[in-house]
Amino acid sequence: MKCLYCGCLDSKVIDSRLSEDGSSIRRRRECLSCGRRFTTYETVERIPVFVIKKDGNREVFDIAKVRSGILKACEKRPVSYESIEKLVNEIEKTVYNSGANEISTERIGDEVMKGLKELDQVAYVRFASVYKEFKDIETFLSEIETIRGKKC
Repeated sequence: MKCLYCGCLDSKVIDSRLSEDGSSIRRRRECLSCGRRFTTYETVERIPVFVIKKDGNREVFDIAKVRSGILKACEKRPVSYESIEKLVNEIEKTVYNSGANEISTERIGDEVMKGLKELDQVAYVRFASVYKEFKDIETFLSEIETIRGKKC
C-alpha cells in the first residue's frame, strides 16, 4: 500500500478490525520508510449496476445520490441519522442483491418511498412530491389522503 506521506510502497499492517456493519476491514498501517501511520479500508469489489433513467440514459448506480435524496426529505424531521443509514443500506442491499446489471430509477424510487413511509410520513410526502413530480395541489392532497386511508 502506497504511503500517503512519502509515496513508499512498503508498509506493514499494525491492526485490523472489522467495521461495525461488517462490510469492510479497517487496517492501520505503518510506512517502513518514513514510519508514519495511516488507515486503509478493504471492501468487496462490486460489479457495477447501471441505473436506467426516465429519459433512457444509463449511469452507474451511486448510493450517495440515494442518501442525499433521503437526507433532504428528512431535513428538520425527528429522524435519526442511524435510521437514515439503515434505510440507505437496505436499499443498497436490494439493488445489489437483485442480481440484475440494470435497475430502473422507478424501482429505486419505490424502495426509497417504501422505507420513508415507515420512517416518517412527512419525509415520505416530501420525497414523493419530487419523485412523482406532483403538478398541482390536487395530486399532492391525493397522496396525503392515500397515506391517511392506509393509517386508519
